[in-house]
Amino acid sequence: MCGIAGFVDFNNQSSEPILKAVTDELIHRGPDGSGYSFFQTEQGQVGLGHRRLSIIDLSNAASQPMQYHQTTVVYNGEIYNFREIRNTLEAEGHTFESQSDTEVILHAWYAWREKMVDRFIGMFAIVLYEADKQALYCFRDRA
Repeated sequence: MCGIAGFVDFNNQSSEPILKAVTDELIHRGPDGSGYSFFQTEQGQVGLGHRRLSIIDLSNAASQPMQYHQTTVVYNGEIYNFREIRNTLEAEGHTFESQSDTEVILHAWYAWREKMVDRFIGMFAIVLYEADKQALYCFRDRA
């Protein structure tokens, strides 16, 4: 499985190199790639990191952190019914760049907000950061 890491630092003591170091400690969880998003705000710092184990969509289009509009996601797990959810979202006018369940999560967020998790069947830990609202949301599966 992939690995995710991150922080919210209201004391402005963190940095991109710290985010990279923390995330890279998880290489055993995701040897196929890594990604980092660091946000500096007036209130503090937010860092999101991801170590990738490529399973569903092997292309770079499925790399994380992934962004859609002003929202960035890091995610670990699998949404088993993501194709069905994708079909529903496409019927509502959404278009996709990848074949990944990660991108489906982002579009589901814009369509249904927190209610999206009621539609997900799978195992997951999801962190979404809305840069424009400076809001962080964390979700996990029911187990």
